[in-house]
Amino acid sequence: MTASEKKIEHSTEESSATASINIPPVDPEVPQIDGEAWDEKSTKRLLWRLDTHIIPFMSLIYLLCFLDRTNIGNARLDSLEQDLHLTGLQYNDCLAILFPFYIAAEIPSNVILKLVRPSIWLTFIMVCWSASMIGQGFVKSYSGLLATRVFLGIFEGGLFPGVNYYITQWYRRDECGFRMAMFFSAATLAGAFGGILARGIAEMSGVAGLSAWSWIFILEGLLSILVSGVAYWAICDYPATAGFLSPAERTEVLRRLQADSGHLSNEYDPKYVWQALKDWKIYIHCLICMAGFCPIYSFSLFLPTIIKNMGYTANNAQLMSVPPYVCACFFTVTASWFADKYKRRGIFLLAFQVVGIAGFAMLAAAGSPSIQYAGTVLAAIGIYPQIPLGLAWNSGNIGGSLKRGTGIAMQVMGGNCGGIIASYVYLTRDQPRFIKGHSILIGFVSMAFFLTLFMMIWCKRENARRDAVALAANGTSGKKEELTEDEKRMEAELADDVPWFRYTV
Repeated sequence: MTASEKKIEHSTEESSATASINIPPVDPEVPQIDGEAWDEKSTKRLLWRLDTHIIPFMSLIYLLCFLDRTNIGNARLDSLEQDLHLTGLQYNDCLAILFPFYIAAEIPSNVILKLVRPSIWLTFIMVCWSASMIGQGFVKSYSGLLATRVFLGIFEGGLFPGVNYYITQWYRRDECGFRMAMFFSAATLAGAFGGILARGIAEMSGVAGLSAWSWIFILEGLLSILVSGVAYWAICDYPATAGFLSPAERTEVLRRLQADSGHLSNEYDPKYVWQALKDWKIYIHCLICMAGFCPIYSFSLFLPTIIKNMGYTANNAQLMSVPPYVCACFFTVTASWFADKYKRRGIFLLAFQVVGIAGFAMLAAAGSPSIQYAGTVLAAIGIYPQIPLGLAWNSGNIGGSLKRGTGIAMQVMGGNCGGIIASYVYLTRDQPRFIKGHSILIGFVSMAFFLTLFMMIWCKRENARRDAVALAANGTSGKKEELTEDEKRMEAELADDVPWFRYTV
């Protein structure tokens, strides 16, 4: 996106931004362009334009974010603990301290994102976390490492929920899952690149008097700084101000979003935040997300250590950590593509949760290094797809822009509580097999399985109930054909409790 494109007038609310475009008064159910209907080919071309301008850069910055957050697991194999004289649970404390601040930043960050242009806010937090990452390379003590991890958590906390909310401002509900998976797959690539980079950077031990672990933090932080230098121009704000779209294409993107959300509110009003905070369904998704993130953080923070304890050298363990992430990346993207195609989430979540349980069971029960390593691959395949599937399920089942943004932030907050737990799952005293840690993660994934099953059953029954009510009232199980202005205003206030809203199962 060029600097001139950034000069397009932008409002602090998507609703007023939408108003800046003269949208013709057409039926939202009938796609049109220049007076003629859009066909499937032109819609696919439009989505391709959105995908190529939005997803690649969002994926890149999340790759760097996740890499900066978890590269401490790679640094541990290059004498981090010995150089900083960490003893007992101090290393685990340094992992855990990031997450309370990360969690605390999530809802405020999404509210700020609603008020401030994404290109400004996401660039700002990226510069700040990159500076924290570089500073982490120069720490000399336990307290210094704790302090830099605190700042890292504060500034990284806004990215993941922010980008997931941002994606919902461009795509329909049934299109978000695949895009969220493309974005989240960067986390698996971060794990793969982290191992390769750490292996190469290990050769810099002693350069400028710094250990290899210091160079891991410094160089990867510098890489993030370089990317943040172009982020302001690379991040598109909202459809109404997208310079890469023609006026007709902007109109069509907004029409598609309007047809998907109906008369649900896109305005900023704190009451929609409270609607999300009082919605019990979001808390169930928080628990599912926590049970997904706990094994993911455990995996990413400790996988090099787990593989090293299978009998590999430190350098070989860095490289052997790559294949599980590559497999996880493939299944993360593929699963969400099929979930979008069939408009189902729960059944895919259940399937991958079973695979994850099997992987951790192999790690806990098998004594053979080859079977254990196969278990790491299965575990990675089982746990990583759960996050984009779960996020798309929750966000697609929340009506209204601000309530959705708050609900996504709540879900990610709940998920990252799993990061605090993950920091203490694999303890030094449980080496080399970490049977207790693997067993704990089996328990968490099993909890996610039963909560997912419960939500599937509830959504299906609630949809059936609403169909029956609508059939009795209107003679049809779908949306009313015509609404009065009072009914439209009422629906704008009801979010996903609106009578015509149907939950994705």
